Amino acid sequence: MCDEISIESNLKSVEEKIKAACGRAGRNPSEVTLVAVSKTKPFSDILEARNAGAKEFGENYVQEMMDKIEDAENITDMSNVRWHMIGHLQKNKVKYLIGNTALIHSVDSIALAEQIEKEAAKKDVVMRILLEVNVAEEASKWGFNTETVKDAAREILAFPHVKVLGLMTSAPYTENPETNRMFFRDLNTLAHELYEDKLIADQDNDFKLPVLSMGMTGDYEVAVEEGATMVRVGTAIFGNRNYNV
Repeated sequence: MCDEISIESNLKSVEEKIKAACGRAGRNPSEVTLVAVSKTKPFSDILEARNAGAKEFGENYVQEMMDKIEDAENITDMSNVRWHMIGHLQKNKVKYLIGNTALIHSVDSIALAEQIEKEAAKKDVVMRILLEVNVAEEASKWGFNTETVKDAAREILAFPHVKVLGLMTSAPYTENPETNRMFFRDLNTLAHELYEDKLIADQDNDFKLPVLSMGMTGDYEVAVEEGATMVRVGTAIFGNRNYNV
């Protein structure tokens, strides 16, 4: 987990572990994007992480993200930061994300994708998204299942202002990351099936395709070994969260 020595040292430790995992899997570390998950953390922590080299930040709550984006607007060093929406998203909050978010990871229904299409069309932009898949079929998690996601991707393909770059999953919490290896492996297989069927975009200027957003503090090394192109790490960088604040 996180020793909370400093955000800079924690960030570099996570980056080194990603490189080591890539080495074990015979991968190039440049294929993996680290998203620093800053939910509940103050803007000063984000600024410290940015000064240490972080460029991609993930938030779970729309209002919190918008507040932090506003804080970042007048800071030169934050001009090339990209924001990722990684939490469950309600349709009435979509309008705030269009034009402010590099990638929405958590599209878990066709109805949500339709709302993204509607709001993106208003601004004449194309919104990049991932389809969330509940690979482990946990009752407490959102997402398509492995049987329905292909049909959903096929339907969303017709939306001119939505671009599906890949898949996302939140694997079960576990003390032993090896227990999640099979879920990461299954998502990798599924993403490449959709990619080969041309249900996922075939090019993007910023991210390696198909995007596989999987792996968090407890299991990101295993996720990288199984093909993750994006890992969402919070506690190992910023320390434990106080949800009462």
